[in-house]
Amino acid sequence: MSLNSHSRKRIALAVAAVLVVAGFGSLVAMRLDSHPAVAAEAPPAPEVDVAAVLKRNVTDWQTYSGRMAAVEKVEVRPQVSGTIVSVNFRDGALVKKGDTLFVIDPRPYQAAVDQAAAQVAAAQARTGYAQSDWARAQRLIGDNAIAKRDYDEKQNAAREAGANLKAAQAALEAAQINLGYTRIVAPVSGRVSRAEITVGNVVSAGASAPPLTTLVSVSPIYAEFDADEQTYLDYISRMKVGSKVPVELGLANETGYSRSGTIESVDNRLDTSSGTIRVRARFDNTDGALVPGLYARIKVSGSAPHPALLVDEAAIGTDQDKKFVYVVDGAGKVAYRNVRIGGQQGNLRVILGGLQAGDQVIVNGTQRVRPGEAVRSHEVPMNGDPDAGVANASAPSVANSASKSAPTPARTS
Repeated sequence: MSLNSHSRKRIALAVAAVLVVAGFGSLVAMRLDSHPAVAAEAPPAPEVDVAAVLKRNVTDWQTYSGRMAAVEKVEVRPQVSGTIVSVNFRDGALVKKGDTLFVIDPRPYQAAVDQAAAQVAAAQARTGYAQSDWARAQRLIGDNAIAKRDYDEKQNAAREAGANLKAAQAALEAAQINLGYTRIVAPVSGRVSRAEITVGNVVSAGASAPPLTTLVSVSPIYAEFDADEQTYLDYISRMKVGSKVPVELGLANETGYSRSGTIESVDNRLDTSSGTIRVRARFDNTDGALVPGLYARIKVSGSAPHPALLVDEAAIGTDQDKKFVYVVDGAGKVAYRNVRIGGQQGNLRVILGGLQAGDQVIVNGTQRVRPGEAVRSHEVPMNGDPDAGVANASAPSVANSASKSAPTPARTS
């Protein structure tokens, strides 16, 4: 009897435990059933910034790399030999045409001028005497008071004296020219380099003589670059005589193009090894900031203004060899669009195909979305839009407040 009573107690405890567990499960199930929205709640849609595709009139540009080159470059060499007695400029100074740069000892050349002048004076005296003698012979020959042979001798002596006078005068002129060469002047206006040969050194004349210094003009200045054959055929070869093809220039420390110029000349032949032709553009350089040899980025105008679709460069992604953008469709969902891109216009890129004007392109938040996913979009101006600044300037606080505190809900169809 005692064993049966103990067994019944154990069975009763087990049944009670089962009932407690069952009751707790029913309570949990009832609580879950009473809050079905909690179990089915989805994560919030990601937020993105979208901008409408722009349609603007643009001009196509081709970009090239080149170097600055002086319009006029002179290697200053001595034209007479002698000792340098004066250097009249500072290294790197701006000089004007005709300014004295070097002086070679003029004394030997002054002596040569004096000697030549004396020879001219002697020749003039001989010429005067010979002319007078011939004039007397002319009077006597009319009266047959002089032999014909004597007349001819006096005539010849007068002519020879005249020729000797001209030779003496030419020698004097040459001596004066050499004396002038002792003062070496700037042949053009520009910036002079350093003095390669200084005071006290003896220099020799001739094209093989080492240069005393170099001189380059400052303004205007050239930018030289090689244009590809296609650009030459499409645009540059169509230049009419006197026409000006616009170009823009940017330096290595600039992100944009700070100077405008025009194409000055095109070479007369195409380099068959590289398929390019040398082009020279002309720019004003009144501030002297551009110097020959500087690296330059040159943009050449490639077309007349024409309508084009533009998108922020940062919104364009790369998928292997393809370019794409994400757009938000009318249902507020993300769509993947393959695009063909053209030239760059500031921060914007020309779209040749794949989009239409007004399409809502995701410009911020592309890393958080997937095609087909619903998003909450905030419309913002396209970066680089020239009209965006005007719109924002009219009501900046309202636009900013609307974009941050009151997101635009996704559109539904």
